[in-house]
Amino acid sequence: MWIKKIKIKNFRNYKEDNIKLKKGINIFYGDNAQGKTNIIEAIYLCAIGKSFRTNKDKEMIKIDNEGAVIEAEYQKNDREGKVKIILENKKSIFLNGIKLKKLSELVSNLNIVIFTPDDINILKGGPQNRRKFLDMMIGQLKPNYIYILNNYIKTLEQRNIYLKQIREENKSEEMLDIWDEKLIEYAYKICKYREEYIEKIKKEIKKTHKEITKDKEEIDIEYITECREKEEYRKNLNERRKLDIIKGYTTKGIHRDDFKITINGKDVEIYGSQGQHRTAVLSLKLSELAVIKSEIEEFPILLLDDFMSELDKKRVHSFLEKIEDMQVIITCTEKLDIEKKEIFVYNVKDGKAYNENI
Repeated sequence: MWIKKIKIKNFRNYKEDNIKLKKGINIFYGDNAQGKTNIIEAIYLCAIGKSFRTNKDKEMIKIDNEGAVIEAEYQKNDREGKVKIILENKKSIFLNGIKLKKLSELVSNLNIVIFTPDDINILKGGPQNRRKFLDMMIGQLKPNYIYILNNYIKTLEQRNIYLKQIREENKSEEMLDIWDEKLIEYAYKICKYREEYIEKIKKEIKKTHKEITKDKEEIDIEYITECREKEEYRKNLNERRKLDIIKGYTTKGIHRDDFKITINGKDVEIYGSQGQHRTAVLSLKLSELAVIKSEIEEFPILLLDDFMSELDKKRVHSFLEKIEDMQVIITCTEKLDIEKKEIFVYNVKDGKAYNENI
């Protein structure tokens, strides 16, 4: 799988650009604030349907313009495809010329794995970062997962509204049973998906981390949830009902799930060194890459934004040595010299990518 071309118009600091990409390693280098990450964001947008930097679409539109257009032409093993996204008052997404009704119809067409400086917070930050990592990976592979997750979120919001109405308007508690049953059904399905993919990650991450650390460290990953069984979750909801009413929100559910990574039996989040955090995240991302490849039977596109900032040269080369037969798009402030790899270089200046291979 690889992107052949990306077209950008009135997107971030780009007036208009038409960027041809190669199958191998594509490097976009230049000073800060020139537009390198905007290219990564445009590709991410075409794959996922939303930005990894903002929740507000209008922030991606170039200042003093009414709208932006992003197009990506890609090639998969079995077909070609084209995604077009128009950002105006309302976002419109087209796949092969057909307007999509739901975001879930877009994901899984263009599979990506992204690595940004903020990814160090997958392990150092809160559980929401780890859930986001899982949801993005599973959602790309199983579009139905997004549908179920969105239904869970909507039901959760409705339950929370009703909890406040019970507290403030003395409404009947019996109505909560309706929301509880829906919540239990969706939570159970989401939990099964997450359990399945944590097991797949576990298999890959153990092997990958041993290679990266030269057998010096043993890594493991554990999924933490209270929704494995419907009756268990129903019991939790019932026991916490009075507390939920007092607080005005649901205190138990898959929206509280987490996963824990240990190295040599110790929790990385608590006991891991800075170096161990970085290596563990590398192993996690490489495992994500391997899981997606095994599922779709071709490599996803790898996006490495500001790759050098959080990793030393040893870890960078350890990562890049494992990259074969896939398209990689890297942003950095200086040119990278990658041994034994064919690279294609673009210099980014003031919202324009200049091809240095011509």
